[in-house]
Amino acid sequence: MPTKIFLVDDHEIVRRGVAELLGEEEDLQVIGEASSVTEALTRVPASGADVAVLDIRLPDGNGIELCRDLRSRLPDLNVLMLTSFADDEALFDAIMAGASGFVLKQILGGDLVNAVRTVASGQSLLDAKSTSALLNRIRRERETGDPLRTLTDQERTVLDLIGEGLTNRQIADRMFLAEKTIKNYVSHLLAKLGMQRRTQAAVFSSQLRKPGQMSPEE
Repeated sequence: MPTKIFLVDDHEIVRRGVAELLGEEEDLQVIGEASSVTEALTRVPASGADVAVLDIRLPDGNGIELCRDLRSRLPDLNVLMLTSFADDEALFDAIMAGASGFVLKQILGGDLVNAVRTVASGQSLLDAKSTSALLNRIRRERETGDPLRTLTDQERTVLDLIGEGLTNRQIADRMFLAEKTIKNYVSHLLAKLGMQRRTQAAVFSSQLRKPGQMSPEE
């Protein structure tokens, strides 16, 4: 059976080009496309895809948060980030969100095919430079000891709203997201902060508004 691939990019020309390239390979099959986060969250889970190729910049969000959401719903889905921008921050966030690979759109066609095959087989795809940058970033995070550095912008927003006493449904309404997505954000931020309960996050968030910050263990 060919590897089933789902493409997410807001540029139709890019999607067509990648679909045509991958479609020439007998062991690869593009089974669906989406141009936004909203479309992808609906279509990818229903597609039965083995690999999702995601752009980072999308009109209603970003591919990194999309990757996190899809991986939380579909643990067996392998994700390859395909972007125009070489950004160490984005690389770090993408890998922490569960992406298996990170390549630039300037990549040669044959190399992109090989990249898809690599992540489809369950392997990670990072060159030596990217791996070095990622490891250095992780070391810096540990050295600073600041747990907030590990939160994405969306997770930090959710944490702030938890501190205001909002429920998941209220946070979802405020951020124009699905309640299930908010639940995923809450789970991720609790894990990153080393907390077990939502009430801990609420107390921690409220303390952030005061002079001096308490650690999540307090």
